[in-house]
Amino acid sequence: METVTLQPLQYKGKECIGIYFTNCNPLNKAVKSIPGSQWTKTYKCWQVPLSRDAYNLVAGVFNELAQIDNTALRAYLVEKKKAGQLGAVSTKANATVASNKTPFTRQSAPLQLRVKAQKQVLIPAINAHVLPNMKERLILKAYSPSTIVTYLDEVTRFLKTIGNNKADEMGPDVLRRYLVYCFEKQQLSENSLHSRINAIKFYYEKVLGKEKFFWEIPRPKKHLILPQVFNQEEVAGIINSQKNLKHKAMLMLAYSAGLRVSEVVALKTYHIDSKRMSIFVERAKGKKDRVVLLSPVLLVMLREYALKYKPKRQGYLFEGAAAGQTYSTRSLEEVIQQAKQKAGVIKPGSIHALRHSFATHLLERGTDISMIQKLLGHNDIKTTLRYLHTTNKDLLKIVSPLDSLDLK
Repeated sequence: METVTLQPLQYKGKECIGIYFTNCNPLNKAVKSIPGSQWTKTYKCWQVPLSRDAYNLVAGVFNELAQIDNTALRAYLVEKKKAGQLGAVSTKANATVASNKTPFTRQSAPLQLRVKAQKQVLIPAINAHVLPNMKERLILKAYSPSTIVTYLDEVTRFLKTIGNNKADEMGPDVLRRYLVYCFEKQQLSENSLHSRINAIKFYYEKVLGKEKFFWEIPRPKKHLILPQVFNQEEVAGIINSQKNLKHKAMLMLAYSAGLRVSEVVALKTYHIDSKRMSIFVERAKGKKDRVVLLSPVLLVMLREYALKYKPKRQGYLFEGAAAGQTYSTRSLEEVIQQAKQKAGVIKPGSIHALRHSFATHLLERGTDISMIQKLLGHNDIKTTLRYLHTTNKDLLKIVSPLDSLDLK
């Protein structure tokens, strides 16, 4: 489980709570849902005003998504108490710290229940049971934290829109009209509308156990978005522009094995098998393990990296700033943007573009599409077939009619 660290900050002359965590989508979505939360470039963290209510919101939002380390915050409040400066923030800080609970007082009711009550103010009482019941079912079915956050957010928006109408009694006709409203009035994209349909569908079919009537509701056709791809010269430029050995190794790893950014930072040292020339990717997207190829060129780079950085055999291959913690995905994304700038690559694209490039370049070299599907960890071959639209292998065989004109 991820760890969220809370620390005291002085931001623009005000006391704040700094929220630090390894960059990942579920935690990013969670922190953005906190009223008043702001990103600060100075401290490279999220922050909220230092108050009991703000702490309760932070703790409740991250509940079940991460472990909360408030050691530094507790110590700061203790020192303020000793100096007689704590004031309205807390009147019983010493007792709280001694009990090793939260750094604020008023622990008479469970923190989670108080926060849920605050969140449900905008949802009428007639539908107050929907989110807790749905969250419980999502957890029991072992959905990923990011999917849980997304589904709950989509259903929350649905509940706010229907107001005092009872959600449990709505049928296909009403839901169809609601989705038309989302598309026409809220102007949701095709992908966003699919996400909302999936979330609502889960509630009615999996939580309420209703008949599968969503097949009656047409889904919008998705826009075919082609993956962003770098050519091999651009990939070489991006890698060669990076002088930091650790960053260079991470970029080479992402491209050589077609890994997602989350998979790069999650790799353990023992996942690299130089005897079998393979890399074990554990619990990737969709909770799937897979084995990918280990490039001989990458192996040389990793050995050079290991000599300098000495990663622990049972620990992360690329540790973050704190010992034992993963490298931040946000930091790695910044690395590639800086490398692109140095290499003069103007195409848009992130670490994921290296994964797309890996697949496209393999396809152009004649690798079977089913093997590429296996290396990328795709469930559906249709997902992999997108790369047929990005390769120029067949285009190079076609002569444009322009070339046959007698132009002066």
